Amino acid sequence: MKNSEISRRRFLGTGALAATGLMFLSKASLAGRILRADAKPNSVIAGVQIGVITYSFRSMPSSIDDLLKYCLACNINAIELMGDAPEAYAGIPKREQGQSRDDHNKAVAQWRATVSMDKFKEIRKMFNDAGVTIYAWKPSALDPHNTDEEIIYAFNAGKALGASHVTVELGDAAQTKRLGDLGAAHKMKIGYHAHTQATPTIWDTALSQSKYNCINLDAGHYASGTSSSPVPFIEKYHDRIVSMHLKDRKYHDGPNAPWGQGDTPLKDILLVVKDRKYKFPVTIELEYDIPKGSDAVAEVKKCRDYAEQVLKA
Repeated sequence: MKNSEISRRRFLGTGALAATGLMFLSKASLAGRILRADAKPNSVIAGVQIGVITYSFRSMPSSIDDLLKYCLACNINAIELMGDAPEAYAGIPKREQGQSRDDHNKAVAQWRATVSMDKFKEIRKMFNDAGVTIYAWKPSALDPHNTDEEIIYAFNAGKALGASHVTVELGDAAQTKRLGDLGAAHKMKIGYHAHTQATPTIWDTALSQSKYNCINLDAGHYASGTSSSPVPFIEKYHDRIVSMHLKDRKYHDGPNAPWGQGDTPLKDILLVVKDRKYKFPVTIELEYDIPKGSDAVAEVKKCRDYAEQVLKA
């Protein structure tokens, strides 16, 4: 999964939301849109925190308000939050007509260096009031072209959201050293995400550079890229894994599949987290094609139900 422009197709599956019995207040107060106290979500299953990355809802309208509704509809109480929606809520500059990409990037960098954290704190309160915590944030401010000020902004915004770590694609040794040093200075962990280029040793350089450099393991990508189970890797590096994406994929760099139809040993992965009492969250990442007549909310619910059946068996 990469940071990209989120698709804005209209969400027609209103039945999925209606079935949850959500009771939101008027548009006037986003912070007031809280779920009834007797119906707050819970996705801690047999001691395992099941979460979702909000990228999973990319096929639907994706404002902060929308994302919270989807989490509640899925009975998910913890998330990895993609950067687009919170930055839009906080007022990030839009690219003006005729503005060059470089000029827009400079305007964004200036905004990030000076923006108040108040809006990010509002988001945290809104989600927390509804019973949802934000354990990770994936902003688009941690790449080599971003300034140090933007990276520090990302750490500060992550803290304001309540995140214990930020996540980013695994880069080269120079960038992981830079992020690790800044993470140590500002006390924010960085979880590095890899795709099918993952190997059992691909994170070793980053981990050796700083104790704040950690792993955002994608178990599905790892299984597909190595054509092997990620369980030995999880057991070896569990103390450096800050969160783990879970999806089903075929081996040999094969396609994504509905849970239980690929080669990723989902049951083994879930059970080792449960049995060893690992504390990192397991993050649903919906990447398989959504079946006709369904929607992202319904499919995330299926993934959650799959995990619950395994963990409660």
